[in-house]
Amino acid sequence: MVLGAGLGTRLQPLTDLCAKALVPVGDRPALAHVLDRLRTAGVLRVVVNAHHRSSDVRDFVGARFGDVAVSEERDLLGTAGGVARAADLLGEGDVIVWNADIVANVDPRLLAQTHGLHPRTAATLVVRPRGRGQGSVGLDAANRVVRLRGERVADEVSGGDFLGIHVLGSGLRATLPRHGCLVGDTYIPAMRRGATLRALLTEAPFFDLGTPTGYLDANLEWLRERALVHWVGPGAHVGVGVVLESSVLGEGASAIGAGTLERCVVWPGSSASAPLADAIVAGNIVLRCGGVTGEITA
Repeated sequence: MVLGAGLGTRLQPLTDLCAKALVPVGDRPALAHVLDRLRTAGVLRVVVNAHHRSSDVRDFVGARFGDVAVSEERDLLGTAGGVARAADLLGEGDVIVWNADIVANVDPRLLAQTHGLHPRTAATLVVRPRGRGQGSVGLDAANRVVRLRGERVADEVSGGDFLGIHVLGSGLRATLPRHGCLVGDTYIPAMRRGATLRALLTEAPFFDLGTPTGYLDANLEWLRERALVHWVGPGAHVGVGVVLESSVLGEGASAIGAGTLERCVVWPGSSASAPLADAIVAGNIVLRCGGVTGEITA
């Protein structure tokens, strides 16, 4: 289950132009990165939920991933409600849940295998380890989750960041509310009842596309992974006076002016004017990523 129904408010005004799940990372939308990873891992049944600009998500999935089902939500149901609504599409059993705005080098097969090693585990969360008391998750010595969002049920020996990638076990899945949050309304109450949640630890890089800075960083990492100084999409144009450094120029985009375009992402069909640094250009929006929310100019 790929959770793509978020409103993307932290990424506005970019998400006024497209669904958050479809913001481009490198050569394709974020959702395509997640679906490609699941497909490579041999996951045969995948459902994506959608709410904000749901028709965009439906059209994209239909054109690129014809074997993937889309669960369109007229009302926003939350992460737990979204999985519950897609029950018939998902079928029975455990479910891998992956936030569409998380780009991470996580192997779904390893996650499923790790969960399967402990049949009584209610859920298995992918966690990047941190020091004791740090991050959104606390773990005991056996990597059992004992703290979530400040709710602690036992002493912890280490902390960590929950990546928004997890396995929801079939038993806990049967208790999902029609509206609600997987962490707040399902996992935390389950911990209080004595259910066991475990962690799969990973040091793999991960990026939350929910903020402009996180989104830009994900694109820069995409370049680094491929040892690219820049990437120019099909039909894109770079002016003779422009130098690209650590920048992504989408399909049909253009770089004009004179100077360097450095650490920039230019969306397909958009035009960026050099010199420019640490910015996202989408249509007539220039979002400068100097902070968490960025500075918007038109």
